[in-house]
Amino acid sequence: MSASFTLFDRLKADCAEDWNAYCLHPFVEGMGDGTLAKPSFQHYLVQDYLFLIQFARAYALAVYKAPSLTLMRHCLDGLKAILDEEMQLHLKLCADWGLSPDDVEKTPEARATLAYTRYVLEAGQAGDLLDLFTALSPCMIGYAEIGARLSKLPNGLSIDNPYKVWIAEYANPGYQELAENTKALLDTLAESSLTDARYPRLLELFRQATRLEADFWQMGIDIAD
Repeated sequence: MSASFTLFDRLKADCAEDWNAYCLHPFVEGMGDGTLAKPSFQHYLVQDYLFLIQFARAYALAVYKAPSLTLMRHCLDGLKAILDEEMQLHLKLCADWGLSPDDVEKTPEARATLAYTRYVLEAGQAGDLLDLFTALSPCMIGYAEIGARLSKLPNGLSIDNPYKVWIAEYANPGYQELAENTKALLDTLAESSLTDARYPRLLELFRQATRLEADFWQMGIDIAD
């Protein structure tokens, strides 16, 4: 597959309607212009922290599933980044919004959180590393796409936008590089295991994970209604 058209590009193009519903969701647009209701974002932040706990488990599973030491180390680096960096960032964001670590960790997982995280973990348990990273990619790469786009909006990184820290985190070069590395990893895995007969299964994994991402945003909208 050429560098200019990755497996991720193909998956995204083949479920464009679902991808746009996720990346252009009203929750996302509300962060971009700063109009998203505070309770919506607070609820999302807490649930996203709980999501990251399961996301870390998915990376631990990826270490186990990895077919080589190089890939094991790559997945281990991702696991450490979630546990040591991204979860700590979430706790800092929660504190800025008046939520203590105790508040966060005692909150039950919402149905949308359960549905998404267990779907991804099941995909990894039932399949191989390509299945798992295909299911993870809408989150990992989608957040980079969303952060980059929102950062370019007139109010995206404005001092008056209460969501500027979140936007800046996913627009920053480090996270953008992570997203590009994930695209490259998908292509590397596809070189040895993707066939025409297998592609529809990968597309379904990607499509369902993308829809579950949109449901995750919608959960935040619904809580404020």
